[in-house]
Amino acid sequence: MITIALPTGRLGNQAMEILKQAVEGLEELEPSSRKLIFHSRDSSLRFLLVKPSDVPTYTEHGVADIGIVGKDTLLEEGSQLYEMMDLGFGKCRMVVAGFPNKKDSWVTQSYTRVATKYPNIAKNYFSGLDETIEIIKLNGSVELGPLVGLSDVIVDIVESGRTLRDNGLVVLDEICRISARLVVNRVSLKTKNEPITQLINSIEKILEEK
Repeated sequence: MITIALPTGRLGNQAMEILKQAVEGLEELEPSSRKLIFHSRDSSLRFLLVKPSDVPTYTEHGVADIGIVGKDTLLEEGSQLYEMMDLGFGKCRMVVAGFPNKKDSWVTQSYTRVATKYPNIAKNYFSGLDETIEIIKLNGSVELGPLVGLSDVIVDIVESGRTLRDNGLVVLDEICRISARLVVNRVSLKTKNEPITQLINSIEKILEEK
């Protein structure tokens, strides 16, 4: 049996759509269901529906052989997994953002306060810049940070940029591009190589047809 960890939310729903096209017998795999564990009709596949940030944990510890997760989560968690495929959906950008008047000066400031849900990504990015930073970890709307003077800039995911614009903020720099990735447990890739490879090939075929 191959176990696949899927994230809850929109990313998981999109993954389910592709999986149901790639593999027969996944009638049980439904986004509207409240179940946390699903099986394929022939019981060769098992799916775990987990919080997005937990996908790397389940996969790295071998509870799941395969995980589908955003690149942002992989970068933040720093998990030891094989990244096998860019699935091409869930596209967005990880950026530094702030007020327009910071456009030309934020990098040269001697001290910068950074509000973010992604402290590790922020630390890794700013480590390459010659400045002192303070990371302020937030779990809610990080855009509020600059608006109330909590931070100078934010590090966050941007899709359309509308939330930034609505709050008078702009992108100051792009850190990286984000999308859904298929990752595999290192041991599983050796011990279950054939079925994992077959599944990946089936998914690739569906993605090529889109």
